[in-house]
Amino acid sequence: MSVADLTDETSLPVGFGVRLRPDVVRADHGRVLVGGSPVRVVRLSERARTLLRGDRIEVDGSATAALARRLLDGNLADPVLDAVEVPLAELTVVVPVRDRPGQLDRCLAALAPLRVVVVDDASRDPAAVARVARRHGARLVALTTNRGPAGARNAGLREVRTRVVAFVDSDVEVDAGALVELSRHLADPRVALVGPRVVGASRSARPRWFERYDVAASSLDLGQVGGRVLPGAAIGWLPSACLVGRTAALGRGFEDAWRVAEDVDLVWRLADDGHVVRYDPAVQARHDVRASGPRWLARKFVYGTGGADLAARHGGKVAPAVLSPAMALGAAALLQRRWWSLPVAALATARTARRLAPGLPVDQGRTAVATRLALRGTGWALRQETGLLLRHWWPATLLMLPVSRTVRRAVLSALVVDLAVFLRERTGVDPLTALAGRRLDDLAYGGGLWWGAIRRRSVRCLLPRRPGSPQ
Repeated sequence: MSVADLTDETSLPVGFGVRLRPDVVRADHGRVLVGGSPVRVVRLSERARTLLRGDRIEVDGSATAALARRLLDGNLADPVLDAVEVPLAELTVVVPVRDRPGQLDRCLAALAPLRVVVVDDASRDPAAVARVARRHGARLVALTTNRGPAGARNAGLREVRTRVVAFVDSDVEVDAGALVELSRHLADPRVALVGPRVVGASRSARPRWFERYDVAASSLDLGQVGGRVLPGAAIGWLPSACLVGRTAALGRGFEDAWRVAEDVDLVWRLADDGHVVRYDPAVQARHDVRASGPRWLARKFVYGTGGADLAARHGGKVAPAVLSPAMALGAAALLQRRWWSLPVAALATARTARRLAPGLPVDQGRTAVATRLALRGTGWALRQETGLLLRHWWPATLLMLPVSRTVRRAVLSALVVDLAVFLRERTGVDPLTALAGRRLDDLAYGGGLWWGAIRRRSVRCLLPRRPGSPQ
C-alpha cells in the first residue's frame, strides 16, 4: 500500500488496518461499543462482530472497509499504518519565514533530504534568508510585500507539484522521518490533512518560569490522544506550525488575508467539504517558545482575537462550551461546594442518563451504559464551566467577584479544578509555575477574545450552545 496510488475513491484500500482505541468500552457482550469524540454508542451486527478480530480490522473487501470507516469516523478506532510506503519524491515542504535566519537554518537542516520551498515573506534582511536557503539546497520564493504566514504558505503551495505537501514554520524543528510518518495517513483516501503533536522547546540555557510553563503547556500542544479532528470533538483544530496534506484537496489553501486562526478555518472548511482531518500525537514537532514574557503574552492575546472572525464565518462551531441544561446545572452545583451540590449534580446526571437510555442500542446493561455516559458528560461540563469562568468570560467574572459570594465560591472551585486537571495531564512543571502560567495564559487569551468580539461588534464567539443545536 502506497500513498503514491492516490485516487479519488473514498473507500479504504485493501490491506488498510484499524485498531480500537484503548478507551473504547465494550458492552452488551461485545455487541456495543461506547467511546469516541464526541462520545457515541455503536451497535455491531453479528456479521460485524465476526469481522472484528480482537481489537483490529484489516480491510479485505467492502464489508470490512465499511466497518473500518465507521469506527474511524466515530473516533472509536485509530489507523494502523505500518505497511504504508511513502516515496520521498511525493512530498514537498513549504517553509514560510520572515527574517529569523538562525531558526530557519535549524528547520532546514532537520528536513533534509526532502524537497523544500522557502517563502521569504518580505524579510528586512532578505540576503540572510537567501544564504540559508541556498546552503540547504531549498528553492526560494521571495515576496516583495509582507502577506503574513497564511499568504506566504499559499504562495509556496502554488509552487508545489507533488501529491503531498507539508507546511513547517521556520521556528519548528521536525525531521523528514516524522513528516513521512504523517504522510502515511493519506493512504486513507478521505484524509486531506494531518498534524503531529507540536511541543514547546526552549533554547535558553536557563529557561525562565514562563518558558518552562510554555514547554509543558504550549498553546499548540493538543495532548496525547489522537483521532479525527472535528468541531465539537476533543480535538477541534490543528496548528499550522506543522501540517501534512493532500495537495489536491487543499484547494485555495489558507485564508490569505488572515493572520490568526487561519489554521482553524482551514480545518473546518475541509471538514465542511467532507474531508477527514487527523491528529497523530505519536509524531512530534518541536516549536520554539518565546524567550520574552511580554511577547509570550502578546501571542496568547492575538490567538484570542481570532475567535470573533471564526464565529462570523463558522457560527456556533466556535462556541466556548457545549452544554445541555441538565449538565450545566449539575456542574454549576458542584462548583458551589454546598451541602446540596452532590444531590443536585446526582439528579442532573440521573436525568441525563434517563434521557439517553431509550435511544441506546443495548439489549443488556442499558442503564449502566447510560449512567457511564452521563457521568462522563458531567465531568466534561465541569471542565467547560471552569474554562468559561477563568478563560473565556474572565472580564465578566472579575466584575462579579466583589458583589457575588456565589461567583467567588465558583471561582475558587474552578481554580482548584483547573490546576488539578492541568497537573494530571501535563508534566515537568511545578504547581506554583502552573498556577501563574495558567492564570496569565487565560487572562491574555480571554482578553484577546473579548477584544475581537468588541472589534466585530458581536458576542457570538463568547456564547455556549446546546448539544445538537445548529453550528
